[in-house]
Amino acid sequence: VQLQASGGGLVQAGGSLRLSCLASGGTIRQNGMGWFRQAPRQQREFVAAISWNGDSQFYADSVKGRFTISRDNAKNTVLLQMNSLKPEDTAVYYCAKSYYTGSYYHVPASYEFDLWGQGTQVTVSS
Repeated sequence: VQLQASGGGLVQAGGSLRLSCLASGGTIRQNGMGWFRQAPRQQREFVAAISWNGDSQFYADSVKGRFTISRDNAKNTVLLQMNSLKPEDTAVYYCAKSYYTGSYYHVPASYEFDLWGQGTQVTVSS
């Protein structure tokens, strides 16, 4: 399985973007999925996660209420809708597949994610 993230770009503060993560060469329908991001000179951080069936989501406090993660298992796709973007959201965003098959009630550990996409750049101007 390979993950391909897309949808990044340049947007003004307050604007919106929708990121997509397409899985090819296999299925992700039985896996939890997540989005992470990494800003320049900073460590990678968790953004959002969704359970295999979409019934459970968890968000980082910094994006809660602004970002929404969803998935379409029929299309092998995970989405991240980002609204009310802020300059501090500027980062490379990565989607990742987890071996975890349960619900999300807390920030998942990075080691739970065993497959990563190549990342898509999101830049928010002030």
